[in-house]
Amino acid sequence: MKTNLSEETSDRNSVPILAWDFHCEYFRELKAFLADLKRMNKISSQFVWNQENFDIEERITKEVVLVTDLNLKIIFASNGIKKMTGYTEDEVLGKTPKMFQGPATSKVVLNEIREAIQQQVPFNKTLKNYKKDGKVYKCNIDAIPVYNLKGKVSHFIAFEKEDKSA
Repeated sequence: MKTNLSEETSDRNSVPILAWDFHCEYFRELKAFLADLKRMNKISSQFVWNQENFDIEERITKEVVLVTDLNLKIIFASNGIKKMTGYTEDEVLGKTPKMFQGPATSKVVLNEIREAIQQQVPFNKTLKNYKKDGKVYKCNIDAIPVYNLKGKVSHFIAFEKEDKSA
């Protein structure tokens, strides 16, 4: 039994605060998702892509999306990049995905990726990358060339996620 009014009031107010924290986190994630989607639509329109084949809306919530130009310079990174790598979008824009590689990154897999990019074909590879803090993580990359209306490759889009398997 409650002995004073302040103890009773304290208990009553703690639940809404916890619910608000949960709601705020969900709202931040939703806001980030919508911002990413809006930016992807802008890029798609600018370069005249048909992004329906990419399942962007579905994949952008579960994976990190990176878009590179033909020189492999990153022109877009979804908000999930920070959670997966520790880098913000601003820190990766204009750089190449090589920034995530290091001594444990497989040269064989890198050569396979390089070959697929040169041949302009989709690929799905897993390799060891490095986070901003230097920690190694396994990154699964599902990448595809992006074609414009003239049938020419204009960009590459990669859907990446951390592979937590042993």
